[in-house]
Amino acid sequence: MDELRPYRTMAYNNLWANHRLLNACAGLSQAEFAAPRTGFFPSLRATLNHILIVDRFYIDAMEGGRLGPAAWAEPEPCETLAALKAAQEEMDRRLIAVVEGAARNGLVRIVEVHRGSRIQREQLDRLLLHLFQHQVHHRGQAHAMLSGTSVAPPQLDEFFSVGEAPLRAGEFAMLGLTEATIWGENEFAP
Repeated sequence: MDELRPYRTMAYNNLWANHRLLNACAGLSQAEFAAPRTGFFPSLRATLNHILIVDRFYIDAMEGGRLGPAAWAEPEPCETLAALKAAQEEMDRRLIAVVEGAARNGLVRIVEVHRGSRIQREQLDRLLLHLFQHQVHHRGQAHAMLSGTSVAPPQLDEFFSVGEAPLRAGEFAMLGLTEATIWGENEFAP
């Protein structure tokens, strides 16, 4: 079995789910996007910016960078949805590259996470799992916030369903993906 497959799949799922959620948010006005809402963060804009900031923090570390706490310098670096969508897609593609790079460097390589007063050393596979969980957690919060608007929240849990492949094909094409890119050759793929 390809040990990268679950991580690769989650990285591609991350790109797709963020794409779907941010495209749904495009149906909101800028005021609705920034409007106060019930959640851990006070708005859709704040919640989605938080996902981006944490991605920047961890992905930079996984790439060998030293961004560290500077990632939190601006709590909402993207004021508009267009800016956020572009920045998030860039981070999602960098995350895919990190996972693909693990084919050469291994999933158990040690990553140095600069936390200001200390350096945390953690295996890449553990950081990836943490980051994927973080993404799912906060996308769920944004999804719930979106349900309180006139825009229907998108389905985010169909990525793994083979039967849903035709529904994803157009979105995958927009992202430059195919089922084979994500899953490899699979006798169950349509």
